[in-house]
Amino acid sequence: MSDPVLVYKGEAIAAYGFGDPHPFGIDRHNVFHRELAEADLDGGIRYETPRRASVDELLLFHTADYIDKVSRMSQEGKGYLDEGDTPALPGIFDAASDVVGTTLAAVDAIMHGDAKRAFVPIAGLHHAARDGAAGFCVFNDLGVAAEYLRHKHDVQRVAYVDIDAHHGDGMFYGFEDDRDLIFADIHEDGRYLYPGTGAAEETGTGRARGTKLNIPMAPGADDAEFRMAWRRVEAYLDAAQPEFILFQCGADSLEGDPITHLCYTEQAHADAATTLCLLADKHCEGRIVGTGGGGYNRENLARAWTRVVKAFVDAG
Repeated sequence: MSDPVLVYKGEAIAAYGFGDPHPFGIDRHNVFHRELAEADLDGGIRYETPRRASVDELLLFHTADYIDKVSRMSQEGKGYLDEGDTPALPGIFDAASDVVGTTLAAVDAIMHGDAKRAFVPIAGLHHAARDGAAGFCVFNDLGVAAEYLRHKHDVQRVAYVDIDAHHGDGMFYGFEDDRDLIFADIHEDGRYLYPGTGAAEETGTGRARGTKLNIPMAPGADDAEFRMAWRRVEAYLDAAQPEFILFQCGADSLEGDPITHLCYTEQAHADAATTLCLLADKHCEGRIVGTGGGGYNRENLARAWTRVVKAFVDAG
């Protein structure tokens, strides 16, 4: 029998959000889990609980000064951690640490052989830089996870794959000169959408030049255009031969999201997840962690993330 897919669930990660009317509300976790429950995948999944990251774990990616800033402003509970997107709500330090710790728990479970695949819905906070918050993202759980895989599990070649509508700038610039961080990102063209980065010419710096793949998509791009772009990602990952895949599957790339302009359906997410499982089986002993990322139309995120989990289950 195939290993179950680990799916993380609990109030600790549900608490990461900024309340109404902020697009990143705390209802996103439960909306997804209701949809997942209706998909009748219980035989193929196992629910796991969140855990909190330690400061030492956060320090694998983030600077000490920035971690101290978040801690202090979280206690004060006022202002913004960035230029106005990411409020410093009371308790946001703990909530963000829970997101990071839960992604690390998924990594540990896979590296210890408890499963091949895992999904964390409230995670994939790809805008946070090593030294700052950005775009609703306080700590970058995927950046910490990439460093954690290296420091704790001696996994050097980590693939980061991102299909969120927004460019994963925190990951790109955090590893821009790192040739072993395999980066592939399909996103809405930065001329039309925050954060304005991720041009095709951005391929890495120094020894890593030519090792990063950014694919900007025109507003209105649909599943057919996604499939064409995705073929480039497949070929790139196959040639790179990663040891572990981190998948940021933001659902704000689906048609009808209130703050983006792409027009995929959830089939794009299902197809991407299926292909990544095949590549993971070929190169990574099956090892892949999916994270929810963005998505501000609740019906869209519920459907897209559920399709990712189903693809993980169907891949065995």
